[in-house]
Amino acid sequence: MGGEIGLADEGIEMIGLVAAPTNLGLRPPAPTSVPGTAKAPEALREAGLYRRLEERGAKDHGVVLAGRYADDARPGSLRNQDAIVDHARRLADRIDLVRAEGRAPLVIGGDCGILVAAGLSLRRAGRYGLVHLDGHTDFRHPGNSAHCASLAGEDLAAAVGLHWPAIADLDGLGPYFAPADTVHAGCRDDDEELQETTGLLAAVIPAAEIISGGAGHAARRILDVVDRAELDGYWLHLDVDILDPGVMPAVDSPDAGGLSPAELTGLLAALAPRATGAQVTVFDPDLDPDGGYADLLTRVLVAGLSTLGGDTR
Repeated sequence: MGGEIGLADEGIEMIGLVAAPTNLGLRPPAPTSVPGTAKAPEALREAGLYRRLEERGAKDHGVVLAGRYADDARPGSLRNQDAIVDHARRLADRIDLVRAEGRAPLVIGGDCGILVAAGLSLRRAGRYGLVHLDGHTDFRHPGNSAHCASLAGEDLAAAVGLHWPAIADLDGLGPYFAPADTVHAGCRDDDEELQETTGLLAAVIPAAEIISGGAGHAARRILDVVDRAELDGYWLHLDVDILDPGVMPAVDSPDAGGLSPAELTGLLAALAPRATGAQVTVFDPDLDPDGGYADLLTRVLVAGLSTLGGDTR
């Protein structure tokens, strides 16, 4: 999974960093334990992510803490649902504040459930699209599964309005992103919801297609969708399990067939300048005892996202 990561030559004073240390949307990795993704923002800070982005003009906008993990799923409800809703509203408010300063929010999570907060914030402001870069479609929802409980595997479905109203219609603002304004890229060919998402979203680009056609080709397909729609901008979601587990095993659900660091860097670098903001999710420091994967991810993010929000047209 080789290839050098080319660093951006210069940054711009556009990024507003927000830490969202949450694990509320994930299932317990083992009885009596909790997922480690809440540790990701500080692990990446230790690896130099914040410092290196601040050297390029980014500003630290603090942390939005999540409530206590409870694993309290019950029929018709997500685990940690009340805490997720509370955190989503507070994180959406922080995203609003970053944007009010004229900066592009870069939210460092945390699990994929933070997508609801981004959607809530942007839906308040207008019509925004979603570019969902993830090793899975995250499209489990009550219409296709009797086992909904973990928002991190259901975030895309919630974002386009196909989940319980308690999570997909906060404050009466769902769907946060229209399916016709949404692109997914990075799932594996055996993803359970691949066929459903292909029939509903504006475009679905599996990882195999990115690898065979190149990151540049995938980015052009994505931007073609953005250009055809009359959008106020788009949000860039990144679940780091889009990377192959041979290079990034420190995630909740690793699956073979993912991108190389160079491929992901190229994709991010092509999409970031025109994005309204972005989020990084599902890195688990508990699975990275020596910090090597945090170092790798930091290099990818600095190279790929330093120009976030620099060309919103």
